[in-house]
Amino acid sequence: MSARSDLPFLVAGGGIGGLGAALALARKGFPVQVFEQAEQFGEIGAGIQLGPNVFKAFRELGVREEVLGLVAVPNVLEMRDGLTAKIITTIPLGDKVINRFGEPYAVIHRADVHRVLLEACQKMPNIKLETKARVLDYVDDGRKVELQMEDGRTIVGCALIGADGLWSKIRQRIVGDGKPRVSGHIAYRAVLAREEVPEDLWRPDVVLWAGPRTHLVHYPLRRQELYNLVAVFHSDHYVEGWDAAGDPALLWKHFEGQQPQVLRMLEKINAWKMWVLCDREPVKNWTADNVTLLGDAAHPMLQYLAQGACMALEDAVRLAREVEASPGNLNAAFLAYQQKRYLRTARVQLMARIYGEFYHARGPAAELRDQMLGARTDQQSLDGISWLYSGDLEP
Repeated sequence: MSARSDLPFLVAGGGIGGLGAALALARKGFPVQVFEQAEQFGEIGAGIQLGPNVFKAFRELGVREEVLGLVAVPNVLEMRDGLTAKIITTIPLGDKVINRFGEPYAVIHRADVHRVLLEACQKMPNIKLETKARVLDYVDDGRKVELQMEDGRTIVGCALIGADGLWSKIRQRIVGDGKPRVSGHIAYRAVLAREEVPEDLWRPDVVLWAGPRTHLVHYPLRRQELYNLVAVFHSDHYVEGWDAAGDPALLWKHFEGQQPQVLRMLEKINAWKMWVLCDREPVKNWTADNVTLLGDAAHPMLQYLAQGACMALEDAVRLAREVEASPGNLNAAFLAYQQKRYLRTARVQLMARIYGEFYHARGPAAELRDQMLGARTDQQSLDGISWLYSGDLEP
């Protein structure tokens, strides 16, 4: 086994996954440099849901209490029919999830998670953070990795972690699978202040209105000071990226005829942001020599299981554990990391697609969904998601 290198780990991407990887490695004593191509570190987007599995990662990253101070903890997830308002199913959250899985199910603004991780990284003397730093390419000779930067610099490190998202350039060097798979689903998202939500529409829980090829989900954020809305529908309309302005007329066309509660909620939005939902086929290998992928660069998934950020942070913790176990052989560490992650993340990728079909079912498919979900007990509902929420970070 070769000796441990004193060169830093290089992380391409300063989102939740990249910062999580940097923090996990730094807490193990390794030097890390993070390169973010934007002018500043930050997260666009709105609310995200945090399954109990990710709180085990937060605990290992030393930020669990900071995150808990910023979340809302709903007591139930309620699924209703968007056409009839009939309750399809309810899934217990709150204390029942804590008692079952040891951690809560919570909702939070994406920017709040990112800020907690960023502040934790800024406190670590062995993490160097750079903005306006775009990685163009890299050379890996098996002993070190050299990054070729847009500004002409060459940065040398012991290894490279590609946390550069759905459109990862590093993935193309390793996997080479081209553009992401476009799902045909479009999401519009918006955040309202608490006082903008009519009192009779305010709910402290997660509520999902399932319609024919549509759904609307809403829940509170930031200690219930904000209200998050995400409306999804099927369309061949395509805009690359996930922060474009949404056309209200397109939204109204797809939600026409749905329940007044749904339409009144949509009416409260003055401006929508939209993104086209994409993923990729699961792969077994996302490592080459001293380069590996993490988060959406490795296993991008649709949002229907609300696990994108959660899986990235599980990745980060597992990666750091394997590096700590084999610091002198990073290729072996990276292979061990992906071996312990690829089946779990592939299952989430595939199940997210299936959940999307359940949410958007119509006709007989919707009737069958309602019968199946409506017959479940609280215990059966939690049993059905135990494979995910029990986590993947036991020693």
